[in-house]
Amino acid sequence: MAYIKHGAYHFKMDEYPPDESVTHPRKFQYHWFKSFPWLEYSPDKDAVYCFPCFLFCKKPLGKKGSDVFTVKGFKKWKRVNDGERCAFLTHMGKDSKSAHNYAAKCYDNLKNKPCHLEPLVVKQTDGDIKRNRLRLRVTVDSLRWLAFQACPFRGHDESLDSKNQGNFLEMVKLIASYDEEIGAVVLGNAPGNAKYTSPTIQKELLGIIASKVQSEIRKEIGDAKFCLLVDESRDESKREQMAVVIRFVDKPGFTRERFLDIVHVADTSSATLKEEISSVLVQHQLDVNNIRGQGYDGASNMRGEWNGLQAKFMEECPYAYYIHCFAHQLQLALVAASKEVADVHNFFDHLALVINTVVSSSKRHDELQANQVAEMEHLIELGELETGSGANQVGTLQRPCDTRWSSHYASVCSLVKLYKPTFLVLKSIATAKGSGTSPSARAKASGAVKLMMSFDFIFILHVMKELMGITDMLCKKLQQKSQDIVNAMDDVKTTKMLIQELRDNGWNKLKADVLSFCTKHGVQTPHFSELYVDFINSRAEDETTVEHHYRCDIFMVAVDQQAQELNCRFNKQATELLILCTSLDPKDSFRSFNIDNICSLASKFYPADFKEQEMNNLRCQLRHYENVVPTSPKFQNLTTISELCQRLASSGKSDEYYLIDRLIRLVLTLPVSTATTERAFSAMKLVKTRLRNKMEDGFLRDCLLIYIEKEIAVGISTDAIIDEFDEPPRRVPFS
Repeated sequence: MAYIKHGAYHFKMDEYPPDESVTHPRKFQYHWFKSFPWLEYSPDKDAVYCFPCFLFCKKPLGKKGSDVFTVKGFKKWKRVNDGERCAFLTHMGKDSKSAHNYAAKCYDNLKNKPCHLEPLVVKQTDGDIKRNRLRLRVTVDSLRWLAFQACPFRGHDESLDSKNQGNFLEMVKLIASYDEEIGAVVLGNAPGNAKYTSPTIQKELLGIIASKVQSEIRKEIGDAKFCLLVDESRDESKREQMAVVIRFVDKPGFTRERFLDIVHVADTSSATLKEEISSVLVQHQLDVNNIRGQGYDGASNMRGEWNGLQAKFMEECPYAYYIHCFAHQLQLALVAASKEVADVHNFFDHLALVINTVVSSSKRHDELQANQVAEMEHLIELGELETGSGANQVGTLQRPCDTRWSSHYASVCSLVKLYKPTFLVLKSIATAKGSGTSPSARAKASGAVKLMMSFDFIFILHVMKELMGITDMLCKKLQQKSQDIVNAMDDVKTTKMLIQELRDNGWNKLKADVLSFCTKHGVQTPHFSELYVDFINSRAEDETTVEHHYRCDIFMVAVDQQAQELNCRFNKQATELLILCTSLDPKDSFRSFNIDNICSLASKFYPADFKEQEMNNLRCQLRHYENVVPTSPKFQNLTTISELCQRLASSGKSDEYYLIDRLIRLVLTLPVSTATTERAFSAMKLVKTRLRNKMEDGFLRDCLLIYIEKEIAVGISTDAIIDEFDEPPRRVPFS
């Protein structure tokens, strides 16, 4: 090949040397190269050779002159241009099978690379790899999309003659129908031993994607301190599942709560949960000593002071501070407050009766919506209701849930909005005749009608709407992923202020709203100036008025009870850690900044994260920080510690004030609520349904990881998944 690359040696001279003939000396002619390009000229021997024969001819045949053009060299120039007797023509031969023509054919074949066996084999192999990767790419992308949508993969009947082979195979067929290249390599056109569509392959590929998601989460955590968020719940097959979420602050300063794993536990004892969580942490190379917070609900096995899960982890890591989920605390506070006030407690029982009587039947539900449409049309005709895109949606009554206080607020709001349609449905049931309605249903509806037409019911309905609207806003804020503990305490403080504002200045507006509502719907209202007769607590006739009863005995008592529960369960003065954390709050131009409190926070609660020398340096850094950061334009209008941490990282100040940045990240690691674990269980209900209740635990975990952490799973390339899938040699090549 090296010789062929250079080609025949066509040496050019101004004058070639003559031969030894005395009478007629002859010389080599350069134009012979044009007629016979296979010639090579040797200036040392003044002779020519045959380039193809030199490379490809066999050994000399033993005949005279058979080695002239390969070994000895030809230089009898007299025999050139001698007609048919020309030595060059004679060497070439008339037969296509001559030695020269055979050598020339070998020369041409070797020179023509596209016809070589090796390129043909390589080309064939590259084509196979491309088709194999395309086939597997379709499988991976189909699985990933179905996992993102929490859809089942397999069908009831996946045979070839089935009308519905399941989501996965039907999606592959759909993709193939839009691309001929894909259709040529998948399903029926794929090799029988390498279709890569079996359930085993599906689970293996999902496992690879889930493993990569966990690896990316582990990279995000790095060497940062983290917090454990744990909760347990039963899945569709009645198996107890424990969700493990990690809360940490990444390098850019953003607070992350990542779903790391879900584990089946035999029981919910604190010892079992501790063992399983430790196993998960070891599996992902997370050190227990790096835990700086624990977030659980209020169950005794989780928050127990002696044998609870939080106590067991604090035995190993005394800085893993337990924070009772704020959302659960709020739930307990509001439920307790509602039970303490008799009128409010009875109201919610009556509310459930009204709503259940209407929405428990499809027929009544349809009647409710029909009445709602009729009322909307009437109000639009009167000009009392505005029209527009998305306005005046037909809704329904919301049933309250015992474990979700926000659902009570939704129930109250829905009844206020659908009061008249609901009243008409109940009245229709109460006055129905014949066998279509049972006597008990008519009796319940009749009682519900009387309740709805009572002033007490409507009054408390509006009181709870106002009061629960304030606390519902707090519920939603506490369930945000990025919420930090200092900002959460500020939200609690703001909620207390709003409740106090409602108590002090909300009566007149509430009274006007209630009277207007009663007038609109024909409800008889009492005279507020008259004396109130209390049949339970007997009073003197001149002791109290109707207005005093509704304002002081119901409105203020309900508001005061809510405020009291919030003060008891969210008492800021009761937790020294939370008080010290507020010193880092940048709100109101760092108004709460206090160097002594910040140093106390580091020395008392995080001695393992600051060496003795760093403690001294921290105070020095804080002095510089106090003079630079609050007045810097880059740090103006900050409202949360999370924003401060992000601004420090983006501006490069986190390197300059690395000790302060470290302390801020530790504070942000403290949890506010376990809402992320609750979201994981909501996702579990979508993934493991009644029709998929036999899912294995590993398969369930992989599906949940991909579904919940879609943000990470989207960024994993299909080629990377295929490369990892190909690590054990497969039946067909992928690389």
